[in-house]
Amino acid sequence: MHTESRLQKISHPLFEKYQLSVSIKRDDCIHPIISGNKWRKLKFNLHYAKAHQYTGVVSFGGSFSNHIHALAYACQQHGLKSVAIIRGEKEYAGNFTLSIAQKWGMELSFVDRKTYRLRENKDYLAELQLAYPNYLIVPEGGSNALALRGVGEIITELNHQCEFDTLLTPVGSGGTLAGLIKADNSEHNLLGISVLKQDGYLEEQVNSLLGHSSNYSNWQILSEFHCGGYAKFNKEDVQKILSFNQQTGFLFEPVYSGKMILALLDLIEQGYFPKGHRIVLLHTGGLQGLGGLIERGLLNADDWVIPAFQ
Repeated sequence: MHTESRLQKISHPLFEKYQLSVSIKRDDCIHPIISGNKWRKLKFNLHYAKAHQYTGVVSFGGSFSNHIHALAYACQQHGLKSVAIIRGEKEYAGNFTLSIAQKWGMELSFVDRKTYRLRENKDYLAELQLAYPNYLIVPEGGSNALALRGVGEIITELNHQCEFDTLLTPVGSGGTLAGLIKADNSEHNLLGISVLKQDGYLEEQVNSLLGHSSNYSNWQILSEFHCGGYAKFNKEDVQKILSFNQQTGFLFEPVYSGKMILALLDLIEQGYFPKGHRIVLLHTGGLQGLGGLIERGLLNADDWVIPAFQ
């Protein structure tokens, strides 16, 4: 699978007003089905699984998870079995995301929230490994040490595509930001936009992935742009994202990349970036999630174009 994504300039009246150069790293276009950071994080996990002759992969996610959707397809393509531990009820099995995942051969195991919270617990993981003895267990969102190497390729690509000052990325589980930090080697400003309510949780996750002895100081996570929490947003938020999509010709959704856009616009108006600053936005994909949002009535189908993800 070809993983290098193109870089494109974005024009917007606010960028011109504040004399900023803004480009977008199109990781949403890496692959027609597996897009963005999901493939980046899975790439070396799957290479590892095949090299060590695992039968398949077990991972975790919500009932509309981009990671689960990508994992199901990637495992099928690599001749690996896949199992998803899903937070939620069995009736979710027929939804937009999970019905596609099952089509690709994924086995679903539904658990309650209490059990799902054990997904990083050593005893629980040991029990899970006994249940699936020859499966590689990959954390929620695919965020582990193997993922960092794949994400780091973004920095390698950017370094020969352009010169930039700040890279913005949405942050959900910390793996993408950690991979960027490690590969960047403190050469640029890395700004994560948290898509969930958190009080130091994501910083801890990133530091854990990097190794607590690491001395990277060129990054931070802004936590005030979550719009109420994970997958939360209001009509005004959606309208701002839709307006930006229409003005620029790019597609951003309101759970991940759209919150990055809302943050960018607010930060620009606050004077956060100096005149002449060169900004790159990392589009981490996640567009298949639009199907589930529309299915649940959280978005109006007439306002969104959903790419084919099956």
